[in-house]
Order: sequence, then structure tokens, then C-alpha cells
Amino acid sequence: MTLPVSHLPPNLSDPGLPRRASWLRRLASPKPMLKVLFFALFVAWLLMGDMPRSLLAFRKDIVYLTWQHLELVAWASGLAVIVGVTVGAVLSRPIFGRISEVILQVFNLGTTIPTLAILALSMTLMGIGMVPAVFGLWAHTLLPIVRNTYTGLKETPAHLIDAARGMGMTATQIFFGVEFPNALYVIMGGIRTALAICVGTAPLAFLIGAGGLGELIFTGIALNDMPMLLAGALPTALLAVLTDFVVARLQIWVVPRGISPAT
Repeated sequence: MTLPVSHLPPNLSDPGLPRRASWLRRLASPKPMLKVLFFALFVAWLLMGDMPRSLLAFRKDIVYLTWQHLELVAWASGLAVIVGVTVGAVLSRPIFGRISEVILQVFNLGTTIPTLAILALSMTLMGIGMVPAVFGLWAHTLLPIVRNTYTGLKETPAHLIDAARGMGMTATQIFFGVEFPNALYVIMGGIRTALAICVGTAPLAFLIGAGGLGELIFTGIALNDMPMLLAGALPTALLAVLTDFVVARLQIWVVPRGISPAT
């Protein structure tokens, strides 16, 4: 016999109990508290002494180099999204079934080879400046997009494709109307990962003459100048966090309802 909600104990009749219990478990876990404590101590250390004033001395450099950093990320990640989604979609077709994994291993080289080595090879082939830096960052961030696009399209439920064929839809209509929308959440996850990688590795582009916030970071390391180092490192970290947040919001808006776990 099932009791009505009004006869259940108060703790079981509350529909918000599972959510509150989940938050209580998170707060009870030592890891989040340690992160919060570490961040609080780091901010307190920054606010001590002349550190804020020293950081503000680099404000013009921070603004100028941040725009260079964003330009590098925009070009590299934009090209990676275009190429990665296209290649992943092509490899997911049945005609490439036997060789798709072999081709994916070629893209895996961009992640396997260290970023500095990729940039050095790019500099050897293309010289120094923006072009080799964009190429190196593009190669380093390509794999997550290709892999997630391929996986998302391959895991489209077969019964949905069969139903679409039964309705008389063409292969193109099935791809854009059934397969791609169902794979969009996984694809956006790959783009989110790729952008985070691109923002975090873009400071290395300074080593081949492409500018960016790496100029402050590596110059600060060479001169043992902590304010200069932080003037480059803190904006880079902030850009990575903001980029991840923006793409996460975009993922919620773009992915159709009923497919995204967040809706």
C-alpha cells in the first residue's frame, strides 16, 4: 500500500530533500573546502603589501597583450571547430567505418607531441609570428573536437535513424534533422575542452614571436619579477574560466531540449 505524501514523514515528503542532501554532501567533502581555503589565502596574499599597486603598473600591457591573446585563441579555435566538426562528421559515415580509427590516430599526434615541439616545428616550416602560432595551437586543440563529433554521431540511437528512414527522409535530412542534433551535446563538450586547452597553451606562442600574455609570464620568469609574472598569469587564468563559463552557457542554449542533461 502506498502512503500519500501527507502521511509520509516530513523528511521524506520534502521534494527538495535530494537536492539539499547533495549540496550537504558536497560541503561535507574536504576537497571543495580546501579549494575555497586555498583561493582565499591566495587572494589575501595578493592584497598584502604593494602587490595590487605593482600589478596595476602593468595595466596597459595587460590590455594590449590580452587582445593579442584573444586573437590567437579566436583564430586557432575557430579553425579547429570548422575542421574538427567537418572531419568528425565525415569519419562517422559508414564508408569510413574500417579506417576511421586509424585516421583519428593521426589527429592524436597533435595532443601526443608536446606543445613546445609543435610550435618549434611550426616555426621551422613557417617562420615566426602569428601564422605558425595559430597553426600550432590549431593542431594541439583539434583532437577533442574531432573525437567528440565522431563519437556523438556514431552513438545516435539506431531506432531514431530507422524511424526517420521510415518517414521517407533522405540521408542529408537524417543527418541534419536527427543525427547532428542528438550529437550536439557531445560535440559542444569537445569544443569546450578544446577552447580550454587553447586558452591555456596560447601563452607559449610568445616563444615564437606571436605575442600574447606569455610575454609577461616568460619575461617575469626570466627577470624573477613576480608582479610581472602574475600580471600575465592571472588574466590567462581568468580568460580560461570565462571561456569555459561562456561555452557552458552556450551549450545549454544550443542543444535542443530533451537531449541535454542540463534541461
